[in-house]
Amino acid sequence: MMLAVGIVATALLAVGALCAVVRMERGPSMLDRSVAFDVLTTALVGAIAVEAALSRRTESIPILVVLSMVGFIGSVTIARFAAAEPRKDQAPDHARPAPTGRPPGQDAHDPPEGS
Repeated sequence: MMLAVGIVATALLAVGALCAVVRMERGPSMLDRSVAFDVLTTALVGAIAVEAALSRRTESIPILVVLSMVGFIGSVTIARFAAAEPRKDQAPDHARPAPTGRPPGQDAHDPPEGS
């Protein structure tokens, strides 16, 4: 019974990892690739956990912890980098005009409307 559960779990993890690899290759944005990297890391952690459960060995637990930490730190780093980077269709902050509080199209020398 345990072997059948291990085979099913391994097959599902392999399908998830394959889908993640495809998304990493095709992903239109860096965030898609980051999520795919997270899924791939999680699938790898799951596969190591299944192997540890089937072999009833505990030597792989430190590997699971380190791999989980690497995945988390990588995700946070990529998310922080993506949050600081402007989108391609958005101008950087130094290229945008400063807000003036006037309606669009009104020059600084024009009198306010209604006077």
